[in-house]
Amino acid sequence: DKDDIDLIIFSTISPDYYLPGSGCILQHKMSFPNIGALDIRSACCGFVYGLSIADQYIKSGTFKHILLVCSEVQSTTMDMSDRGRNVAVIFGDGAAAAIISKTEEDYGILSTHLHSDGEYCKDLWVKEPSTLSSNRLNEDSIKDGEHYVQMNGREVFRHAVARFPETINEALKFNNLTSDDIDLLIPHQANLRISKMVQKKMGLPDDKVYNNIHKYGNTTAASIPICISEALDLGKINKGDIIVCAAFGSGFLWGSSIIKW
Repeated sequence: DKDDIDLIIFSTISPDYYLPGSGCILQHKMSFPNIGALDIRSACCGFVYGLSIADQYIKSGTFKHILLVCSEVQSTTMDMSDRGRNVAVIFGDGAAAAIISKTEEDYGILSTHLHSDGEYCKDLWVKEPSTLSSNRLNEDSIKDGEHYVQMNGREVFRHAVARFPETINEALKFNNLTSDDIDLLIPHQANLRISKMVQKKMGLPDDKVYNNIHKYGNTTAASIPICISEALDLGKINKGDIIVCAAFGSGFLWGSSIIKW
């Protein structure tokens, strides 16, 4: 029942408004009670970060049933001119939601692992609007496309193919597991080249990695939960399976989670 939800975690980098947060808007539209609403801006790592926050809140007893929503509208935030085509072609719109609750059974979220390195923030960012400027958005910055996503593709690829396996192996080691124990790896859908490289480094066959970027593009925070939903519908996730979720994105942020289904 929706009245059982006692916290909303909303992950997005494409909110309806600069403020208030999208969690508040959702609370009103869904007619939830006056529960807490927490917005996070973890970009492509939004699901893994949101899952980690929800997991700790549940384990501490602070909340019982948390709604985690990951939603992105990229189609209105991209430079669709020739200047931005190398970035715009990658991204898509998407949304997914999950409810995280306590269980006494031998399944659920086994662990989450989060990392960041802000040294590379300008390799995947939106420069404007910014409080660093006296005018948050001006004619020159708009002309230069500084309000659009800008990406150094080579650097993103170089770091992603290193950080994905690193955090996956970190999670496996923490849980005394190996890559042989993985029933399904669900990587953030950054691009297919990255996913294939990660798959190769982890030594996993095609049937143990789920990708759908060819259908929806990179839906940032929503990509992993959309994959989970599709994999469930296709019967690729079954009770007792070890599911590994991993993400890398703007920040740079990266992280992983292991779920026993």
